[in-house]
Amino acid sequence: MAEQDDIRAMAQRFFDAIEQGDIATMQGSFTPDAEIWHNTDELIVTPEQTAKTLTGMVARITDREYADRRLNTFPGGFVQQHVLKGKRTHDGGAVRLPCAIVCKVVDGKISRLDEYFDSAHVAEFRKFA
Repeated sequence: MAEQDDIRAMAQRFFDAIEQGDIATMQGSFTPDAEIWHNTDELIVTPEQTAKTLTGMVARITDREYADRRLNTFPGGFVQQHVLKGKRTHDGGAVRLPCAIVCKVVDGKISRLDEYFDSAHVAEFRKFA
């Protein structure tokens, strides 16, 4: 059970860091060779590419919140469902992006992250973000 408690704490820090715009902590949560897969484009990207994307998001979306977090751990990983909420910097409009994340964790770091978004929500979110 201690491993799952550690995974739960690491997942909390990971999402809290993104909410706070702390991209360095977010990126440090990955193994150097981690793979991040997106269902909407079926691409695998690196932690560095993810950091660049999230840096842009942080610059364009304020008041970020991972609302309605439902975190479930299992040996070697976790699944989280949430709604990413925020406000566009250019007009203050609200954005929301329901999501499910499945992560494999090795030695306290994410080695694989699979990200599941509804493509219609992604299109609306990315319009201005």
